[in-house]
Amino acid sequence: MPRNHRPGPPPRVSVIVPARDAMPGITRAVTSAMEQTLGLSRLDIIAVDDGSADGTAEELDRLAADCPSLHVVRDPHPCRGGAGGPRNTGLARATGDFVFFLDADARLAPDALRRMVAMADQNGTDVVLGKMVSPDGRGVPKAVFRHNQLRTDVHSSHAYASLEPCKLFRRSLIERLRLRFPAHLRHGEGKPFTAAAYLNASGISVVADYDCYHLGPNPGRTAPGLAERVEAMRPLFETAARHTRTGTRRDAVMRHHIRRELCPALRALPREDETEVRERFLPELRRWALAHCSDALFQTLTAPERLMVHLLRTGRFEDLLSVVRNAKRDARCGHLVEKGSVYWLHPFFRDPDAEVPDACFDVTDRLPVRHHLAGAGWHGRSTLRVRGRAAIDGLAADPEEDRAELVLRRREARDEVRIPVDATAEDPARFEADVDIATADGGTPLRPGVWDVFLDVRAQGISRTVRFGGRHDDLLDIGTARRVVAAGPGLRARVTPYFTSPYRNLSLDIGPAPRGAPCEVTEAVWHPADKGTLVVAGRLLPPGTPARGRVLRLRAEHTDGRVHDHPVRFAAGHPAGAFTARLPVRDLGRGRWTVTLAVVAPGDDGQGPGRAAPAAAVPPPARLPGARWVRRGRPYYAKPLMGRGEVTLELRVAPVRLLAAVRNRLGLN
Repeated sequence: MPRNHRPGPPPRVSVIVPARDAMPGITRAVTSAMEQTLGLSRLDIIAVDDGSADGTAEELDRLAADCPSLHVVRDPHPCRGGAGGPRNTGLARATGDFVFFLDADARLAPDALRRMVAMADQNGTDVVLGKMVSPDGRGVPKAVFRHNQLRTDVHSSHAYASLEPCKLFRRSLIERLRLRFPAHLRHGEGKPFTAAAYLNASGISVVADYDCYHLGPNPGRTAPGLAERVEAMRPLFETAARHTRTGTRRDAVMRHHIRRELCPALRALPREDETEVRERFLPELRRWALAHCSDALFQTLTAPERLMVHLLRTGRFEDLLSVVRNAKRDARCGHLVEKGSVYWLHPFFRDPDAEVPDACFDVTDRLPVRHHLAGAGWHGRSTLRVRGRAAIDGLAADPEEDRAELVLRRREARDEVRIPVDATAEDPARFEADVDIATADGGTPLRPGVWDVFLDVRAQGISRTVRFGGRHDDLLDIGTARRVVAAGPGLRARVTPYFTSPYRNLSLDIGPAPRGAPCEVTEAVWHPADKGTLVVAGRLLPPGTPARGRVLRLRAEHTDGRVHDHPVRFAAGHPAGAFTARLPVRDLGRGRWTVTLAVVAPGDDGQGPGRAAPAAAVPPPARLPGARWVRRGRPYYAKPLMGRGEVTLELRVAPVRLLAAVRNRLGLN
């Protein structure tokens, strides 16, 4: 039945909602689409009733009576599969630039589609993932939503770990590939569709800073049986093979399906009829393992996965069933350390009757490393002392023989510096390492750049190198260790330890110290009780300079030449000349203000800008938000100007334009 096209431009998004006996959640799902800030005039909501008998059809009719953008479609031949058939029916009627598949038990957050469409428009991407959340702790992808990604692909992100179709797809991509859902599947029908779209998309975007898609409550469905698993896996492997070429990229995609679908199916074998398993399922699973698990891919699997796949590929079904049945018992087997390698002591290891290669049991590169950063602080004039714990799980270390090392690697270069750590005899896992900025690189200073910190942990001749710092005390504030240090005769360097985003690992940013600056800034934040006041903290230069005889002012200078100076307070008795200052931004006039620290000539009364004034930059903080306050009944704001290569902090102060603020909140700009 053809649709009546609305006058005017086509909608931006067609929202397709498959529904079968979906009460009462269908009301919330459809209403969440109707209430999108993108606007109903830009939406085409297609609800497909797949033979409901619980009042779903009547509820959809009620909602459509008051919403011309909602179109209800009834399939006269209800699909007995999953949601694939109704989604295909919706796709045949979609007219939007984009398509979004909304489950009947889920809902969209109000601003979800506007943000996702904007992300696709701005970056020219074909698929947009909106952050997924669950009300009952049901597992949702996390790694892909650690931060926004403007433009990526399945090989440069964790997007492929999320194959459910609740995403924004460009309709031209769907039609170019002639993508449709396998209508006969009751389980996993959305995964082949999403996989094909991912592998052919011009780009993928991720909206991670807004909870876009809210899953419904866990319906408590029973786990699919092996027959359903195999039926769902078949189009997945076919799709991955059709849309990739032989090589490392295909291996990366196939590895996902072998680890997420094939190996879990093998672990489920004991729950199935043994005769049917041998005669019906294992031969097909074996064909997939032979066709799609290359030798290079095989080496990337875990030892238990390698063992199962090896037995499957060689057709040793009895041994495979035995391995699966005893998996929990055999997981507790120990390890053998031999000639620089570690092997899992599974009963089949070097059993002459089993004839399984040692490579199936090699766990050398798989042993987990337990590590923790306890602290980092300055010791002396140029030495950063790092404290922590580290050990290879399951292997005891000898503090005399197994000396761990801190490894510094400079980004975009091949520079690597290794620094021995000192372990304690009482606890070999506890260590300290001194990074002397002036001499760490073979007696010379560390070069300017970003140095990522790794840890090379050793035990019984086994070495494991891991990124360090991601596990640390919640209250550890590494930013307080930022300072300017002596980096050789007549040389100074600015050293900024920080935690990377999003994985929070430890890195060191080393750059030249500002010449002629009297001090350095370590922090700039808004006052917690007065958002219109900026608090700046720092210390005098060179390090250790006493505060006596020094007069500092926190200075705000307007582009028209106006200057406001504010007093700086030194910490009483602090040996390094530490200080804090407050800048009442709420008192500044509108316009652009540059913030610096200035030395005022001795004898100045502090009321004016002073005479000689060498300035120190107040670096733009990475995450300083804007601030708002009310002046004479009118709201004002201060916004840091970032991303333009500013050397020192610049603030734009202006009254809030109420109409523009309202339009922005409603998504009308």
